[in-house]
Amino acid sequence: MINYLKESTFAVNDVIQKAWSITKKHYFSIATLCFLMFITASASSLMAFFIKDVSKALSVIMVIIFVLLYFTINLSLFKYIFHLMDDEESDVKIVDTLPTRQQIIRFLVATLYFVGCILGVYLVVILVAFPFIYTGINVSIVKNVAISVGIIAIFITWLRISFFPFFIIDKGATPFDSIKLSLATTKGNFTKILLLLVVLGGGYLIYLLLNYLQWPLIAFIVNILSSFIIVPLSSVALTVAYRKISSEYKGDKHPDILHNIV
Repeated sequence: MINYLKESTFAVNDVIQKAWSITKKHYFSIATLCFLMFITASASSLMAFFIKDVSKALSVIMVIIFVLLYFTINLSLFKYIFHLMDDEESDVKIVDTLPTRQQIIRFLVATLYFVGCILGVYLVVILVAFPFIYTGINVSIVKNVAISVGIIAIFITWLRISFFPFFIIDKGATPFDSIKLSLATTKGNFTKILLLLVVLGGGYLIYLLLNYLQWPLIAFIVNILSSFIIVPLSSVALTVAYRKISSEYKGDKHPDILHNIV
């Protein structure tokens, strides 16, 4: 177990170093795309607030437009990072990395599958916990345990299948295949991915700690640094991690789900 953790730590270090090298060299272009995603999300919230009492139909249309715009920028960011990884010496233009209509449609469909998987896992936990209500155990205990187990199961499921956008952009996978490939490639790499997320989320954890200690000025500075450094670095690091685990994957191009759950 100790050796496995050491190997996982070294793997995470390699990913962070590679990601930092790419981020440092192309910081402004990557940060610009991240900033555009932030502006799109913020503008969507403001627009929803101002027109919520004007027209519900208009609100729905604007939500759809902003969601599509946000996802387009997000996919473009991943595609841009792939180009930077594959063509480090060439001058890559952001305009050339816009996702195709097919990629956007596949991503939207895969997102529905993603949400369905999350809800399905939680439903299974509820169904398993339901019979325990009739065993004489306190209902509140069963409820609290079911919620706790459900949250853990959802987090694990989210982590296992959250790489599906990369397969759509990088491999041209279909929506369902992208979910299955994410599940298959993360099998055996869960600890590495979890450690990577802990490292990348370190800045936010420090921010929460400083807020708890009531050091608002230092917390604000840490939050600004985290927003301008950690966010772009995280996008690159996750893309690099995907490329690493997918290159090491030796399984079927169309894996089944049951053999890759555990």
